[in-house]
Amino acid sequence: MTVGSAETGTASWRSPGGFGSVGLWTFALDAQPAGRVREAAAEVEELGWGALWFGEGFGRDSVSQAWLLLSATRRLAVASGIANITLRDPIALAGAERALADAFPGRYLLGLGGHRVDDTVRPLDGYPMPAKGHAIATLRAYLDAMDAVPAHGPPPVTPPRRVLAGLGPKMLALAAERTLGAHPYFVPVEHTRRAREVMGPDAFLAVEQAVVLDRDPGRAREVATAHVAGYLAAPHHLRNLRGLGFTDADLAPGPSRRLVDAIVAYGDSDAVERRVRGHLAAGADHVCLQVLTADPTALPLPEWRELAPALVGVAAGRD
Repeated sequence: MTVGSAETGTASWRSPGGFGSVGLWTFALDAQPAGRVREAAAEVEELGWGALWFGEGFGRDSVSQAWLLLSATRRLAVASGIANITLRDPIALAGAERALADAFPGRYLLGLGGHRVDDTVRPLDGYPMPAKGHAIATLRAYLDAMDAVPAHGPPPVTPPRRVLAGLGPKMLALAAERTLGAHPYFVPVEHTRRAREVMGPDAFLAVEQAVVLDRDPGRAREVATAHVAGYLAAPHHLRNLRGLGFTDADLAPGPSRRLVDAIVAYGDSDAVERRVRGHLAAGADHVCLQVLTADPTALPLPEWRELAPALVGVAAGRD
């Protein structure tokens, strides 16, 4: 594995001082008070996890969440997975990105995407943007607008880093062209293999992997099935799954066992480790684990503690 300096692009994120091979991903931070979030972040760092990714729903906005996590830790890498471009203009986000890079050198990664109910991106004077509908064109224009924002003050010690939420080949190609790489969500190992082929050997590929840590197969599968079913109303996920060979029999009236097993790793820590190693062997640089429980608002700290001895420090499977 090539390890480089902060100026050499993706290599620094693959180094022991970067993200490492395995991190955590969660939506549960929004349900916690700020003090509890700080405590949890500090424990995640103490457990040795290299990175903590968080989703953006209807709780704290992505920038505020990042500040909270970064200010509560000293070494932990923090990543948005993802910051929704339809919720903020590119001028404001470019400023926030620079501020975070300056305040917490080398520890913040901005994931961008548009989990949209409305594709409208508001036009800004001097920053022409497509008004509606075309995800690739909209995101490309958004990146152009961020890059066009003039910088005032000293540059950050390490330059800002970005990834794109990518599923289809065109978005993955854009991610490799314009950013550090891609952050695919809700994908099986086969998607990781295809993503690496599309993006080439140098782009950073950070894959979300849902897991249920429960040795009771029936109970674990029930939680996993509920998770998968919740995403089958999303057209972009349906398109992606169909492109990977899943059929109507897998998708309706509910997710098939084949689909659930492909999307969610469940069982003990050995089962989770096997899935992680599968992604790494398929070309992922980093796998972030979303631990699912019966209560999606609860922080899965017991599971994060149990998984740490087996998963922290797992070596990457790609040189």
